[in-house]
Amino acid sequence: MSITTRKARLSDADALSDLSMRSKQSNGYDDAFMEACRDELTVREEDFRTTDYWVAVDDGICGMVGLMPDADGKAAEVCALFIDPDHQRKGIGQILWDIVVEDAKSRDLASLYLYADPGATAFYEAQGLETIGQEPSGSIPGRTLPHMELKLVPDLKVSD
Repeated sequence: MSITTRKARLSDADALSDLSMRSKQSNGYDDAFMEACRDELTVREEDFRTTDYWVAVDDGICGMVGLMPDADGKAAEVCALFIDPDHQRKGIGQILWDIVVEDAKSRDLASLYLYADPGATAFYEAQGLETIGQEPSGSIPGRTLPHMELKLVPDLKVSD
């Protein structure tokens, strides 16, 4: 396995959507759940205007991560991190996570946040994120997702 990474291109949108669906379903979700998530997991050309995507490539795209900076320029949402089921648990998620963190630091962002699949919280906790709340799912009524954050700039102490 020889993994390389690069910025995603507009022409990758369909492959990213397919990867998102296959990766999500590998968590054991049924077809009805996946159909309810399809719109939310679809990467569209217009998404590239607000989100930076990077991909991991082996024989084809085997992983992806998306970073969407907030309008205020202080934080960014990690809005996608998906690994092809045949490439999971091989360090690709870590490679992509490291790219996002380095990019965020280069932008002087104070924090990264995301809404995690409950099955992925252990990975994110290992990256230093903390659960700061619960948010309603964008596609499944009644389902909540852990809202997690990684502070890149420690809280500043103000002297009295």
